[in-house]
Amino acid sequence: MDSTLARQMLAASTEITTVALSAEDPETVLPMVVRKAAALAEADLCLVMVRGDDGRLTVEAAYGGPSSTVPLADPVGAVLSTRSAAARVARSGVAVVVDDVIDDPITAPYVPAALRVYGPFAAAPFGTRERRLGALAVYRRRGASTFTRVAVDVLTAFAAQAGMALVLAEGSTARQRIAVYQERERIARDLHDVIVQRLYAAGVQLEVLERRLDGRLDTPDARRLAETMDQIDQTIAEVRATVRTLTSADPGTPAQAPDLAESMRSEVRIAGELLGRPPKLDIEGDLSDVPVAVADHARAALREALSNVVRHSGARSVLVRVRRTPYGLLLQVVDDGCGVPRDVSKRGLRNLEERATAAGGRCVITSSPDSGTTVTWEVPLG
Repeated sequence: MDSTLARQMLAASTEITTVALSAEDPETVLPMVVRKAAALAEADLCLVMVRGDDGRLTVEAAYGGPSSTVPLADPVGAVLSTRSAAARVARSGVAVVVDDVIDDPITAPYVPAALRVYGPFAAAPFGTRERRLGALAVYRRRGASTFTRVAVDVLTAFAAQAGMALVLAEGSTARQRIAVYQERERIARDLHDVIVQRLYAAGVQLEVLERRLDGRLDTPDARRLAETMDQIDQTIAEVRATVRTLTSADPGTPAQAPDLAESMRSEVRIAGELLGRPPKLDIEGDLSDVPVAVADHARAALREALSNVVRHSGARSVLVRVRRTPYGLLLQVVDDGCGVPRDVSKRGLRNLEERATAAGGRCVITSSPDSGTTVTWEVPLG
């Protein structure tokens, strides 16, 4: 298949899928299907026909291509015989192509009068192997060139993709819909557990490099290094926002809080890989009903506190405590490191305090070279 044509088919299929999965009424997608199919096949007419329980096909949408000069009565609502070529395509799942719809014995007996102004004809199965919805047919005016095998292959691939989108949108195959969500969750896990971890590690290494080169870089280079670290932090935030979207219950529905306890475990696991030893995590109470906004603040607060431990503390042991009470949520990160260095930017610590304040709570940080650092982050619930 020509690469340009393949890209056009993929773009059209993606657009159909996006609209189908977001539309309240999947049938509103059919006019878009016939427009895209007519353009891909360079056809003068495209019909999408849906199969009824009796095996007959009903024309549900029609589109005359921009180059069509043939006047035609609206065929929508027309019912085709169960013996028509399109009906056989819908039953068998095998595409049909003929040079002239009037002369070919496969199609000639079943051509409605309104369609006798056309010649070259091709029809492809519309739907999936498990759920054959009907057929997608294209026509060219009499005397025009016939549909090539490449054009028929493109039409067949597009009809399958568009039909799959409608099947999913109608909710008729729960197994396939679940597979879509499972794939989204897999992508979200990969983004969080692989991509974020690598970005996080890169940021840590850059900050270590910045401290080693302190005073040895000229101002422009130091500024560029700081900007690069800021960009990494921003990218991590954007990836995490994407993960939240991917793990929402359904496209178009309000996002629900991901499992907060599992998020805490994930943050601790990433920090452990960077530290070379796992922090101890102690969770007490049920975190499943923590409000979305508070859960987001808590995840970010734990991430920031652990980031400070990884980057600055040199700690041998780290303890993370999470307490859910009827009145609030308590988060503590305790390490036995060297405390917060005087020459380190306090931006991360300010972020902890600002998030606690935004959630109506408080953040207290105690630190010394002898006893290490304790971050106590507490917000009310209810």
